[in-house]
Amino acid sequence: MKLVHQINLAFALSLILVLSVTAVVIHYVLLDHFIGTQRKDMQSIGAALTAKLETAAAQSIPIESEPLTVSGFASAQVAEVGVIIQDSQGNIVRSTPVVPTAQYMGIAAIRPDSIASYNSSSVDGQFLTEVTAVPQGTMTLITPVSKIKAIEQALLGRLMLVFGAGAVVMVILSLFITKRLIKPLMHLREELKKVKERQFSEVRRVSASGELGAVAESVYEMAGELERYNHVQKQFFQNASHELKSPLMSISGYAEGIRDGIFEGEDIRKGLDIIMSESGRMRNIVTEMTLLAKLDSEDDIFKAAEVNMKELVEETIERINPVLVKKGLFVHLSYGDNESLTVYADRDKLLQALLNIVSNGARHASKHIYIQAGLQKGRVVLTVSDDGEGISEELLPYLFHRFVKGKNGETGLGLAIARAIVERCGGLITAGNRQEGGAVISLGFPVHRKTSMA
Repeated sequence: MKLVHQINLAFALSLILVLSVTAVVIHYVLLDHFIGTQRKDMQSIGAALTAKLETAAAQSIPIESEPLTVSGFASAQVAEVGVIIQDSQGNIVRSTPVVPTAQYMGIAAIRPDSIASYNSSSVDGQFLTEVTAVPQGTMTLITPVSKIKAIEQALLGRLMLVFGAGAVVMVILSLFITKRLIKPLMHLREELKKVKERQFSEVRRVSASGELGAVAESVYEMAGELERYNHVQKQFFQNASHELKSPLMSISGYAEGIRDGIFEGEDIRKGLDIIMSESGRMRNIVTEMTLLAKLDSEDDIFKAAEVNMKELVEETIERINPVLVKKGLFVHLSYGDNESLTVYADRDKLLQALLNIVSNGARHASKHIYIQAGLQKGRVVLTVSDDGEGISEELLPYLFHRFVKGKNGETGLGLAIARAIVERCGGLITAGNRQEGGAVISLGFPVHRKTSMA
């Protein structure tokens, strides 16, 4: 069964259950209210008629000549009230019944000495009675409960008609609302089918509100990310094949030339040097590609521990110092007021990321490299900048992608590896250009706070 039908069926059953319970409750509440109101009216009528009969007895007026009208004594009389007056022997001497005599003759004769208390009311299932002692004997006010029920059921029927009309309106409104709610879900299902079939570029944004709108927006953004990831993967394989093809062609060409005797003397040595150089280049590419694959897929490759950023930066400078001396570059270190900057990361992997970043700066710097570390907004921030030509605006959005090489780049994997390491360490890496000229790469990490053991 479709979701829209399930929701409508559940709503209809709930509405029927609520209306049924409401009808039963209203039935008993109305019946109790009408019986209570009628009882109070009968007490008022009984008090008025008792006073009237007492006056008639004092004036020796025969009871037969005294009118026993009950109208005008109660403000809100629900049903008709009958009067039965009995003498001391239980004989009926006067009555204004509201039902045929045969229906109330079964009521036992009420004598004054059998009344537990005067002005008492009772309901025996068929009649509502009010018994009062009068000088002439007893006076019984009687109302058939069936007439009270008839009035209550008539009113209940009208209420049910109102409830029924309201229920119809609510059902129509629920169908409209359900359609409005389910329609975006149906559209969202179609878009998810496109995701399942890898048609990421064809996924459209579903217009909806509330939490459903947030889910639809997440699906749309997810499709965009998957499309970009798919594109990057295709680019990765294309670039990887291209990067590996070039050295393979050089190796294969020189090897065949040496085998066939095309190269002689010094040319053979040059050919072997090129074969060794291209083999090393291929080894570096394969090593970095393997490392990237491990960073993306293996969790146990990271051994996190407390890392002092100042010590890590100094070790990075020591390792890259030969390159700096060869190119005549000066490194300027700055730690601000924070001598101890501790993060929680894999020290060896983070060292490799810093080596890649500083090496990249050394390739593009003219004379100076600036390394600054400090605390900013509760995070450990490390920036590496140079005074080179900077990063072109076309290259900047793709700088950390795989096989994206700038001027003087090598494999195009160094910064991609650096980003993967920094992100696996819980950090964030960004790139930009300095106002003074040159590139700047920033790394931000959460501050690691030592916890003392109790």
